[in-house]
Amino acid sequence: MYSIPTAMPQHRFIVCNYSQSLTAGTVGWQSPSNIALVKYWGKYGEQMPLNPSISFTLKNSHTRTLLNYEKKQTDGFEFEVFLDGNRETSFEPKIQKFFERVAAYLPFLKDFKFKIETTNSFPHSSGIASSASGMSALALCLMDMERQMQPDITESYFNEKASFLARLGSGSACRSVEGPLIVWGEHAEIEESNNYFGTKYPFQIHQNFENFQDTILLVDKGEKQVSSTLGHNLMLDHPFAEPRFRQAKENLSKLLSVFENGNLAEFIKIVESEALSLHAMMMTSMPYFILMKPNTLEIINRIWKFRDETGSNVCFTLDAGANVHVLYPKIEKENVLRFIKNELSQYCKNGEFIEDEAGMGAERITN
Repeated sequence: MYSIPTAMPQHRFIVCNYSQSLTAGTVGWQSPSNIALVKYWGKYGEQMPLNPSISFTLKNSHTRTLLNYEKKQTDGFEFEVFLDGNRETSFEPKIQKFFERVAAYLPFLKDFKFKIETTNSFPHSSGIASSASGMSALALCLMDMERQMQPDITESYFNEKASFLARLGSGSACRSVEGPLIVWGEHAEIEESNNYFGTKYPFQIHQNFENFQDTILLVDKGEKQVSSTLGHNLMLDHPFAEPRFRQAKENLSKLLSVFENGNLAEFIKIVESEALSLHAMMMTSMPYFILMKPNTLEIINRIWKFRDETGSNVCFTLDAGANVHVLYPKIEKENVLRFIKNELSQYCKNGEFIEDEAGMGAERITN
């Protein structure tokens, strides 16, 4: 039905033995969320994308994770997860599955008892993709341990393997390790692109896109009625899968010239079309579902009206949910924020929104 891209050797991420040993300690990383411009929707195998995607790494929406480790004698995985200081057993099945997937690449996992302490800079139930920031932060902590046991690994290997591991926890998490613009998924015009880990956008980026702003309007904070995992799987026999995967590749091709020449009008067309295409896939799958809320549509229409009346370069994108990401150049920040506060915040839960912008990726916590 669709061609699965050629395999890339994963065995280069498998370590047979380490030169150093650890007994106990703590490592910490802060990793951001990201917002896709060309959307990833549909996967095969173990978190492998059926189409390429590209995203802005965010700056302020992040997860901070401290990983405490202590050598143990018993067999099997042993860990506890704490969110904001409270034990969170509901997260543990997901971490267990993650550990099972990555054990072949991190042979030390069963040698330690772990305490995972995590906090988000945004409300956990806000509908912002916390799995991307959370799983990338945990993957980076584990890579930090590996680097202590194998100090000669390079920075590029560290980032690639961290992204590779993060993908096995949550697909889009592989785009959160670095920034500001990350490609994930094989694309003929981007030489280093692959399905295994995210790569930094390799070409010049026009100044129009420097510190690009993303104000996240919190329309709905509830649990999604359909999980992203189920949504991705529904693409496997979706009637419009082929044209959608082709569209994503074509839109990524178009963005290459947009990022070079700074054409904001073309950027807006591509990004908004991608957001609506993502939700069109949900509405035409079987079973079909709608994640947008009435206020999502109200916000979109008001953005279109504001743009028509003012000539602003503001636009929107959506994740797999009801919240709206309002994207705009930094030079327009004052005017767009005034518009958001005066007109759009009334459609947010409790008037809440988060001011964010493109960032440079994850950071090690040193204190």
